[in-house]
Amino acid sequence: MPKYRVVSTYKPIAGQGMPGPYRGQVARVFAPRIIEESSEKVDAALVREAVARGMCSLTGDRDARDAWARFITPADVVGIKVNASGAPGICSNRELVGEIARSLTTVGVAPSNIVCFERFRSQLNTVRYEEVLPKGATVDAAEERRAQNDHYDPDVYVEVDFFGEDDTRSNMQKVVSRRLTKIINVPNMKDHGAAGVTGCLKNIAYGGFSNVARSHSGAKTNTYSFVGTLAAVEPIRSRTVLAIMDGIKGVWHGGPFSPSRKFRFYPKQLMFGTDPVAMDRLLIDVIDEKRKAEHAISVWECTIKTVEPGQGYSDNPNINRFVREPGHIQFAAGLGLGEYDVNKIRVRRVDL
Repeated sequence: MPKYRVVSTYKPIAGQGMPGPYRGQVARVFAPRIIEESSEKVDAALVREAVARGMCSLTGDRDARDAWARFITPADVVGIKVNASGAPGICSNRELVGEIARSLTTVGVAPSNIVCFERFRSQLNTVRYEEVLPKGATVDAAEERRAQNDHYDPDVYVEVDFFGEDDTRSNMQKVVSRRLTKIINVPNMKDHGAAGVTGCLKNIAYGGFSNVARSHSGAKTNTYSFVGTLAAVEPIRSRTVLAIMDGIKGVWHGGPFSPSRKFRFYPKQLMFGTDPVAMDRLLIDVIDEKRKAEHAISVWECTIKTVEPGQGYSDNPNINRFVREPGHIQFAAGLGLGEYDVNKIRVRRVDL
């Protein structure tokens, strides 16, 4: 285990944040017509219905506005943490992000207090979220150019030496620590060469801090403990009040990127919850079942024997780039971030 030093003056907010009021509970909306696979055209009207039904299924409310009001007040400054690392092939879907932002305005949030954020401007530029957001909402990037550090908070960081690297600090995005009061986490359903899968935990952790790729070197990755450690840092832990996992389309190998459609697939579902561990535990099964159907090795194949040098990983789902660490989800559960035991996770299913 690496030795972590967490530096933050922020205190937990009582009753708020991960794992939230719906620990071990996930609402799961299946919508077979939500995307047309050959064109990848998404049905925006069905996305709107899926979001409303998913929110009501999670909370038990009849009106989606009442469900949203359980998490968000008109006074909040709300961040929508998208995942654009695989854009434009795979990213938090534009129609979904637009519907989330629209829903926020129905409970009184001013568009000027809605921020769609990610780390890299170059990735955001390929998606153009500003086209689907209410007028006045903003799209914020921590790095307008790669390795730009002035949009990270020098006073909130995790320090750890993994491999003797020169820079041993990962700093939280300033927009998270200094501006936002609530965060909605919108990850994709993707496999990941280092973490096994990348869902709620990794999107908010590696997407919320600088200098995180240093956790991988050679065949070794420290995602096992680094993902949960970052996700548990205040104020990101307390301010992340809701997760909506985008499973309209996904990636079953080669993630987090998707340069071609070779390993893309279409789960055609959305998951809603406040417990990132429970949602990511279900994600493992989605990815692994698809890999099994494609006769690929499991994400649980966590041994050096599957790792081969070179670039073959990008085309061959039966070799690994790193020793995968899907155990990062169980580690995060040990930090109190959610329920890992699949037998204790209650799923509320909605079919559209």
